[in-house]
Amino acid sequence: MTDRLIVVGQITLPAPAADRIRTAAPGFRLVVAPEPDETLIATAEVYAGHLEPDDIARAGRLRWNHLWTAGADADLSEEMRAADAVVLTSSAGNGAIPLAEHALLLMLMLDRDVPRWLAAQRARTWDRYPHRELAGQTVGIVGMGAAGRDLAEKCHAFHMRVVGLRGRPTIPAAGVERMYGPEQITQFAAECDYLVVAAPLTPTTRGMIDQRVFAAMRPTATIINISRGEIVDDEAMLAAVREHRIAGAGLDAHRVEPLPADSPWWTEPGVIVTPHNGATTPQTVARAVDVFVDNVERYAQRRPLVNVVDKQSGYAFG
Repeated sequence: MTDRLIVVGQITLPAPAADRIRTAAPGFRLVVAPEPDETLIATAEVYAGHLEPDDIARAGRLRWNHLWTAGADADLSEEMRAADAVVLTSSAGNGAIPLAEHALLLMLMLDRDVPRWLAAQRARTWDRYPHRELAGQTVGIVGMGAAGRDLAEKCHAFHMRVVGLRGRPTIPAAGVERMYGPEQITQFAAECDYLVVAAPLTPTTRGMIDQRVFAAMRPTATIINISRGEIVDDEAMLAAVREHRIAGAGLDAHRVEPLPADSPWWTEPGVIVTPHNGATTPQTVARAVDVFVDNVERYAQRRPLVNVVDKQSGYAFG
């Protein structure tokens, strides 16, 4: 029996996917262990799932760690950054479609004040009122990874004007009229009717949506966060909403999760809260498995892996 071990942790791997892995990597032994023990981690050459710093220290044979998540921020411990022999890959792109849909959902709910309709329905009240439409408005997307690019195309289909902001602004994206760099963030924010945060959490993006950004936004503008709460300065955002310097917020990502019961966001007017639920679909999981299975075949054949995380920048380029 081969001593080259692939351990799949933290998910229940569908039988067809397991068969695909065995076919793609016949020289490896596959173990599916939703709760792997220390021995499995210590002997795995390939491990799919989150590893704690202590796990990395004992994983002497580990050469490749795959994440079921698109973001790698929770996995880039000092131990992982220092593990030069270990390649880290993510499932970046697996949740792009539902995240883009969720951003549009929040935009539509806020643009048409859907909570007012829901309140009227509960009260059995016929409440007709003028509302806006997304067509013709400008959406600014922070982060042009898979979710940002998918959202740009969807917004373009809604007849919106789309601008983007990314670390490498010379790279275009379909449907995006103009691309800004991080140093132009206030100029970018001033253009937005909707500012959507879709960037990964990295040392560069942490806290980038700050008081300066909210000061540059229009009083009719709204912020949407479908990525990570730590990218946005919570205090600055709350002040901007309460002082009517922006119109509102749609928040699927929060600085503290689960959102505490005493958080002001639950009851703040003009704010819609969802529980980091935008990409919780069976298709998101299936796409993550597809990324991993494809990479297993690449790994077995000694071909370059996809979605390799740059441990310094904190995300997979794509």
